[in-house]
Amino acid sequence: MSKTGLYWILQIGGWTTLVLSDFLFYSLEYGWESNTFFLSLANILLCIILTHFYRLIIRRWNISTMPLPVLGFRMLLSVVVLGVAMALFTMPLDLQVLSEHVTDTPYLFWGYIVGWCKSMMAWVLSYTVYHYVEQKRLTDLEKIMLKTSMREAEAKVLRSQLNPHFMFNALNSIRALILENPMKAQQSVTQLSNILRNSLLADRRKTVELREELKTVEDYLALEKVRYEDRLQFSIDAEPQVLYWQVPPMMLQTLVENGIRHGVARIAGGGFVEVSAGQQNDNLFIRIRNSGTLTGTASGGIGLRNTAERLSILYGKEADFNLYQERENVVCAELKMPPVSEGIQRYTDDLKPVDPSQ
Repeated sequence: MSKTGLYWILQIGGWTTLVLSDFLFYSLEYGWESNTFFLSLANILLCIILTHFYRLIIRRWNISTMPLPVLGFRMLLSVVVLGVAMALFTMPLDLQVLSEHVTDTPYLFWGYIVGWCKSMMAWVLSYTVYHYVEQKRLTDLEKIMLKTSMREAEAKVLRSQLNPHFMFNALNSIRALILENPMKAQQSVTQLSNILRNSLLADRRKTVELREELKTVEDYLALEKVRYEDRLQFSIDAEPQVLYWQVPPMMLQTLVENGIRHGVARIAGGGFVEVSAGQQNDNLFIRIRNSGTLTGTASGGIGLRNTAERLSILYGKEADFNLYQERENVVCAELKMPPVSEGIQRYTDDLKPVDPSQ
């Protein structure tokens, strides 16, 4: 049922119940009178018209958005106006139709005002409070939607960033391979195009399958291997049951790149990068280990800040990211993310293990 339909049901039903209950008590005391019944129907109609007019004023002037003190004063004023209007209408009719039961005294008019003000107070308070709460809920919803839109825009910027230095280094490495090893150069171009494609698609997708992200990491490490040759050793290992789980795109590549730039590249003899992924306590757990020493630059770089912000945007407090010195010359980055049901379902539909390198 629509809100408008519910409003009219409550409006007609409420005033009918209130006025006819007074008519019932009057009939039990003085007996049935047709004039009194028709007078009650007129009262019902007037109550509906006046309160509906008040509703239109609230909706047109947006009174419910006013500060509470101002809103309270407007409500009190509305109750008095509605109560006086009803008293001015009903009292002359009652004196004419029910003259034998109503005594015209100086305080009779004030009694009518007080009586109708009580009824109007109940209606005005109920409707205005409901409208105020509903308006506040809509305002809060708009704020949430605006905040979500801003965070989504921020997330797109964060996940679309690709280090330009890597691009220059990769192109220089491929240029050197063109004459020395054309087949290897062709393979490197394919790997670089895969990374660029995933980077361009990253701002369109919130998450990707872990196996797709691992393939991007493998292509990246293979290109860096061309540059560093024997100075770089790497391995990628993932449990089959988590390959279809969803992760933020290009996030692992950013962490691996950070490990090479601030770790392996600064060691004369080179080093290693290890990427492992598995399930731990119903969460996806990813560990990236690399040679190096944790410094202020390495622990506070743009890529690492982006990683923490992206995890916060997507998962809130359910995700966790830690970077620490595991032992001498070994830095470890750990990520914990909640599972995505569709990824688990796809894994159960296809139990065949998938090699991340495929």
